[in-house]
Amino acid sequence: MKLFNLKNSFLFLVGIIIISLPVYSAEDKKIDINNKMDTNEHEINFYSGMFDFSDDGAKSTIFGIQHQNENLVRNSFLGKISPVSGAMMTADNAGYLYTGIQAQYKIGGINLTPSFAPGLYHEGDGKDLGHLLEFKSEVQLSLNLFKNSELGFSYNHISNASLGDKNPGANSYMFNFLKRFNAVSVVESATSSREISFNSAIFLAI
Repeated sequence: MKLFNLKNSFLFLVGIIIISLPVYSAEDKKIDINNKMDTNEHEINFYSGMFDFSDDGAKSTIFGIQHQNENLVRNSFLGKISPVSGAMMTADNAGYLYTGIQAQYKIGGINLTPSFAPGLYHEGDGKDLGHLLEFKSEVQLSLNLFKNSELGFSYNHISNASLGDKNPGANSYMFNFLKRFNAVSVVESATSSREISFNSAIFLAI
């Protein structure tokens, strides 16, 4: 039994956007604890759409999430490259867990992010793609929606590069909501507390 449909998929993304609206940027929420703080930028990509839309007998609603660590972005002759990892699941209980790389390009106000990722696929009650190991090629277009947020559309193709006895592949499209945020971690706070206690103990002993 299919748990979701395209309408629920759209409502899911709208809900994610609404929930994210009150989130402030790091510039608005700078925390200074004894001047020892690290700020790490991350991007979360929530997406939902139609898995294998070109196959009427196998298409299914899809939900997924992807993470990118902005601190690991590197400049190369291919542009800005960064690692990504994510997971997606269909209404037919098929699942795909992946990790790979993506490139980033800006064309005016449009962000273009092609990516490639190998991953592990479990068919569940969905389409048999022919192998556990599948490769995902994707291209995404997005626009800045509001501060630290983007709204986009993406297309991907998943196949096993003929590793299996059969290689039907799957073509999917998704609507994306991307949110960048800063994870603030206090560095050495516990260590500093132990050092203070230790030094105090030595002072009292003397």
